[in-house]
Amino acid sequence: MRKAKRQHRSELSDEELAALDAHWRAANYLSVGQIYLMGNPLLRQPLEPAHIKPRLLGHWGTSPGLNLVHTHMNRVIRRRDLSALCVWGPGHGGPAVLANSWLEGSYSETYPDVSRDEAGMERLFRQFSFPGGVPSHVAPETPGSIHEGGELGYALSHAYGAALDNPELLVACVIGDGEAETGPLAASWHSNTFLDPVHDGAVLPVLHLNGYKIANPTVLARLPEAELDELLRGYGHEPLHVTGDDPVAVHRAMAAAMDTALDSIARIQREARNGGTVVRPRWPVIVLRTPKGWTGPDEVDGLPVEGTWRAHQVPLAGVRDNPVHLAQLEEWLRSYRPEELFDEHGRPRPQVLACVPAGSRRLGATPHANGGLLLRELPIAPLQEFAVPVDKPGMTLHEPTRVLGDLLESVMAATAGRRDFRLVGPDETASNRLEAVYDASGKAWQARTLETDEHLDRHGRVMEILSEHTCQGWLEGYLLTGRHGLFSCYEAFVHIVDSMVNQHIKWLRTSRSLPWRAPVASLNYLLTSHVWRQDHNGFSHQDPGFVDHVLNKSPEVVRVYLPPDANTLLSVADHALRTRDHVNVIVAGKQPCFDWLSLDEARLHCARGAGVWEWAGTESAGQEPDVVLACAGDVPTQEVLAAADLLRRHLPDLAVRVVNVVDLARLMPHEEHPHGMTDSEYDALFPTGKPVIFAYHGYPWLIHRLAYRRTGHAHLHVRGYKEMGTTTTPFDMVVRNDLDRYRLVMDVIDRTPGLGVRAVTVRQTMADARTRHHAWIRDHGTDMPEIADWAWGG
Repeated sequence: MRKAKRQHRSELSDEELAALDAHWRAANYLSVGQIYLMGNPLLRQPLEPAHIKPRLLGHWGTSPGLNLVHTHMNRVIRRRDLSALCVWGPGHGGPAVLANSWLEGSYSETYPDVSRDEAGMERLFRQFSFPGGVPSHVAPETPGSIHEGGELGYALSHAYGAALDNPELLVACVIGDGEAETGPLAASWHSNTFLDPVHDGAVLPVLHLNGYKIANPTVLARLPEAELDELLRGYGHEPLHVTGDDPVAVHRAMAAAMDTALDSIARIQREARNGGTVVRPRWPVIVLRTPKGWTGPDEVDGLPVEGTWRAHQVPLAGVRDNPVHLAQLEEWLRSYRPEELFDEHGRPRPQVLACVPAGSRRLGATPHANGGLLLRELPIAPLQEFAVPVDKPGMTLHEPTRVLGDLLESVMAATAGRRDFRLVGPDETASNRLEAVYDASGKAWQARTLETDEHLDRHGRVMEILSEHTCQGWLEGYLLTGRHGLFSCYEAFVHIVDSMVNQHIKWLRTSRSLPWRAPVASLNYLLTSHVWRQDHNGFSHQDPGFVDHVLNKSPEVVRVYLPPDANTLLSVADHALRTRDHVNVIVAGKQPCFDWLSLDEARLHCARGAGVWEWAGTESAGQEPDVVLACAGDVPTQEVLAAADLLRRHLPDLAVRVVNVVDLARLMPHEEHPHGMTDSEYDALFPTGKPVIFAYHGYPWLIHRLAYRRTGHAHLHVRGYKEMGTTTTPFDMVVRNDLDRYRLVMDVIDRTPGLGVRAVTVRQTMADARTRHHAWIRDHGTDMPEIADWAWGG
């Protein structure tokens, strides 16, 4: 029985209803055409096998529902003159979003060869999921998009990120019921607790329940309506239901639900902005229940399709070879009555476009989905205001991230009026020594507060939620709509967003090849509370592998920096915050760390990315060293310098070169990464044939992978983290992983030709020190005085 559940008044006239239905039918027709056709787009001839693509790829099941939402978004945008953006969670419904972009004209403006006529329609159909064409899902190539199709779980957090500090923007977010089963999506429902109705825009979630995933029913679609309402109200929403399969009734119900939702949003914002109540509002959510594969084949080969999992992808397979399926496809396409929708030239008829907004109000043309067009330079104060004084290397200590916190506070204060910078993180801003930012902005919070709370602020731009997925989603949505930000996280737990950063890197790489997409601010990570200073939290908090994951990705996009002290961290952060279209990973400690370089020295060193620290070595000018001690990371740098100090005292005739690497990509060949060194540069830094003992922050095999093509790779010996951790002392962490100063000296002796025999007693002294260390920490619970009190004496 065809019906629609209506709980809201509809003010649709018959003329509006006919226009909405015409637009929806046209979008459905174009969606089916993209999946199947490579010729005869308007069915001017009977359908033949030659008109059908040889490989049928695409997702039909979700497309009719997405087309319905897009059609009704057009209506309210036009009627209310809204600035709007839509995030399409069921991103594999790419045919629907492409169809609507083509109908409104934004697609042809972006890609003039896909004109809004019969020839352009044929190109639109042929290119879809076709070699040399466009993906089957919503992608960077899709006008109006900021969310990669198939990124299940992140749509709602992306939508909220887009709405932050965009007070006039409405972000509609379609959430598929398969996506709604994911952990990231479940956590992102809490985002309304952080949405400021005064300074932020609004998010209108549309939970689209069509009942099935690829092959199974979905959890929320099978919940009784009352139970689902309790869940959504618990999340802080007021549900509005639209249910049915009769197009006329569903159009009326959807229009009424949209009007009710937008009236509610307008009231919430008006009351908040006029200084009214500060009680956390209950935001609307639309629950849309329509059949999967709605308006498609009811049955195929005697099996039900519409309203079942069989409608998920391509309902009619083998159309080229099966005359029955071919006839069924033609009947399906003609059921939309294309002759009523497109004129003799293949252009959409006026009735089809009657509800479509104009210019930048169109969903495919909104500048908010091409955020680089809106991006402004970030006001960063001169670094001299924050730098720590360094008269001699290794004589003073600072907490690097605390020094960075002062810089971030300055940025937060400088953007207070324009509100286009956010700091996000999972409950760790103060733990990571960045609490200076609270002097410029508190923590966003709309729920109730207690007297014991600190730094909570309804208008705050520091965002903390114990969900790395949600933090990442917020920041991605914020950056892609033209703003700036930084994600601070414990190093071991940033792995939670491995898949998300992977998709963002792919998005950026593709965007860089599209001339119409303007560059956006980079996604910047600050990874602190890192592996070498998680001695108190133990093995569970020790994992430096995020760097490995990122450096597997597109070299045009990814950058990894390991600043060894406070001033190099300032220099790296200043650079990263100014970059565009990159993912910058900065690994820096929050514990007291020796200051090695002045600000001027730090800037030069960071610009080089890797360089010799002449003051730390003992090589003579104009002569090659006997051995190279290399390091990347703050703790490895300290251990290398301590090893150099031991060598200077115990083996004064040994020519030691100390090399510090800030930019890991410098180790790669220039042909593989834009930051990579040429072979001649690398060989000058690491002379061919000389042993290189490399102390690295993370897993040692990464360094080998980056440098395996170098001539001197056979002489490269890397020490790093090798999954040897526990609750222990800071120095014991490096001892357990053979990264300590004594082990490095032993490596030098073992690997420098001719040194083993004449330095046998020195090696024995180093081994004895490691033995003393093990006994000492078990007796005293702290590191030996010679470790705890060590300072650079060079």
